[in-house]
Amino acid sequence: MSQSTIAPQAPDILSPEYIADPYPSHKILRDHYPAVHHEATQSWLISRYADVADAFRNPAFSSKNYDWQLEPVHGRTILQMEGKEHATHRQLLNPFFRGKGLEAFLPIITQNAAELVQQAVRRAADDLVENFSGRGRVDLVAEFTTWFPINVMVDMLGLPKSDHERFHRWYHAVIAHLNNLAGDPAITAAADQTREELREYMLPIIRERRTGDGDDLLSRLCRAEVDGEQMSDEEIKAFVSLLLVAGGETTDKAIASMVRNLLDNPEQLEAVRADRGLTDAVIAETLRYTGPVHMIMRQTEEPVEIEGTTIPTGQTCILMLASANRDERHFANPDTFDIHRPDLDVSRAFSGGANHVQFILGRHFCVGSLLAREEMTVALNLVLDRLPNLRYQEGFTPKEVGLYTRSVESLLVEFDVPAAS
Repeated sequence: MSQSTIAPQAPDILSPEYIADPYPSHKILRDHYPAVHHEATQSWLISRYADVADAFRNPAFSSKNYDWQLEPVHGRTILQMEGKEHATHRQLLNPFFRGKGLEAFLPIITQNAAELVQQAVRRAADDLVENFSGRGRVDLVAEFTTWFPINVMVDMLGLPKSDHERFHRWYHAVIAHLNNLAGDPAITAAADQTREELREYMLPIIRERRTGDGDDLLSRLCRAEVDGEQMSDEEIKAFVSLLLVAGGETTDKAIASMVRNLLDNPEQLEAVRADRGLTDAVIAETLRYTGPVHMIMRQTEEPVEIEGTTIPTGQTCILMLASANRDERHFANPDTFDIHRPDLDVSRAFSGGANHVQFILGRHFCVGSLLAREEMTVALNLVLDRLPNLRYQEGFTPKEVGLYTRSVESLLVEFDVPAAS
């Protein structure tokens, strides 16, 4: 066999090289190891689009892995449920994240985004006075994206604004736990403490809202019924904990990546600035190109064959979402960010019929997808409207970090600030 036909070594997803830049490793996995056992995590890596998409729809794959992956920090959530139990809980939640139920909360989203951007503008104005530079400066990650979705969620739940910082701290502890595939005991201990603190905080509030008539999300969840069934106190608490991740981490990272992608492609930034009808395309392409969730786990309930490799029953599988969304078998020029891409179905990008896998497919399709779309839309419009001539600060190069979830760790930008009248 010639040297040119020898397959490269299977990548290690815990290696420094992979953490620094996973995308070249994804291509090696897709081309040579579409289903391979990863010794360090005792799991199987599945990397091609067709195989990942099939796993979400195939009953041979279950979400029982969440029993050990998520339940220790969240409690038992809808992600672990199947059959009638899953359908009932989905019916309980859908009204709040679809249609008119979502529309009722849009003013909160807009208000939170406006307040945060205004704070950034005010801080930039202070810099203007100090430096007489005529330019504003801000880290959009530290001062906007990590706060925006959490503040939205706390307000949607009808909880005090004074608790924003507390939820922000809990949020980061939960995210660290989900990214802790290497098993750092200090991170596990912090997640355990967060679970107990959140439980002690939420359960008395949930019991109080059972009999109230509030219009906030938490009150409505406490009163919601399907076929005479209600969510238990523990289930509602677990859902609130899950929202810290599903409603916080993903939108936080997606907004940061969206702005970064546009700054890296100024002609596309100007296109959407001129035509806001392209907003959905910007969001959908960001989810495909730099989706915030890079991998998600499933468990095999029977032997599964993928590309000639058999995965036995009871195995943990890591579905490589970021790899699947850049599979050249499914998308042309997948390593190029292109909001005009003809092979991404923007009209279905926020539904179970999407042809990207960032929001999952099938019965566990992300219940909060439309909320995320609204938050990203509001954020994009405010950034375009309120931060004119947006660009990177001189010498700044964005750097992605993260394993399970991933985005830029900071986004140092500058923008024009109107002179005081």
